[in-house]
Amino acid sequence: MAVESHAFEVSTRGDSHVIDLSAQLERCLADARIRAGTATVFVVGSTAGITTTESEPGLVNHDLAAFFEKIAPADGHYRHEQTWHDDNGHAHVRASLLGPSVTIPLVDGRLTLGTWQQVVLIDFDTRPRTRRIIVQLVGE
Repeated sequence: MAVESHAFEVSTRGDSHVIDLSAQLERCLADARIRAGTATVFVVGSTAGITTTESEPGLVNHDLAAFFEKIAPADGHYRHEQTWHDDNGHAHVRASLLGPSVTIPLVDGRLTLGTWQQVVLIDFDTRPRTRRIIVQLVGE
């Protein structure tokens, strides 16, 4: 069993910005020696998350943000903001709900995703950020 780690960065706008990571992940896999196993895609930071979804404009430009706004409203009361005197308590709650990573089976050097399924990052912070993504492959 071998382990390989790859990394890349993406720039975000914050405020529930959804970024399709497909092109960057394909570049990582093209450089990888591991062809079968699992791939974990992880975002470093506590105000962004990773999931899979269809990277379709209505979903990524409206529906996901509207969903998270209902669950953890930006104008809600968050004690985190009292502690740090900032404005991103909702971003921490949203990111905690979504989670920082996904693990996907790797078969023949490709992620086993459905036809309309992409790996996406959602940045919930209140300002633009540069996000570091770690891709760890375990297998052979």
